[in-house]
Amino acid sequence: MSRTQRRRFVPTELAALAAGVTEATIRKWASRGKITRYGSPRRAQYDLDELIAIVADRSDALG
Repeated sequence: MSRTQRRRFVPTELAALAAGVTEATIRKWASRGKITRYGSPRRAQYDLDELIAIVADRSDALG
């Protein structure tokens, strides 16, 4: 990752909206290691680019 490219983190609610899944699914993906959970123990955050890549992979597999 270059210096100019910064990670964009979003909370669980927005991660679910971005991925088109429920918040429970985001938590499940994180617990299974499919996505990386960032933030504090009480405030989970997820990398938006990582979520976009997962959604793209899922849509490629479906189509």
